[in-house]
Amino acid sequence: MIPDFYFKNMKLSEFKDSQNQSSPPADLSIALQALWFDAKGDWDKAHELAQKGGGVSGDWVHAYLHRKEGDASNGSYWYARAGRPIFTGTLEEEWTAISEALLSSMEGESTYAS
Repeated sequence: MIPDFYFKNMKLSEFKDSQNQSSPPADLSIALQALWFDAKGDWDKAHELAQKGGGVSGDWVHAYLHRKEGDASNGSYWYARAGRPIFTGTLEEEWTAISEALLSSMEGESTYAS
């Protein structure tokens, strides 16, 4: 398992720069991988990862993805599961807010890709 301190050292700019690569950094949580694939334009892969697991973080990303899809009802369900209010800003602002929160705290979760 990758120690939590490793993620706390990754900055948003580094996360965004990693999207120039063909695959996400191996050390990202599933929720961050989902955001990475979303930023690359692969909503289906992002949704698959958010659904796969990742606890509260995965639920939050899942909510964002359904909001992006235009499925407000399903998004509302996932926001509630994540314990988060429905975001009212732009999708870009929400992607950034989720990314920053997960990069800075990882919300104590330990679900990592293999």
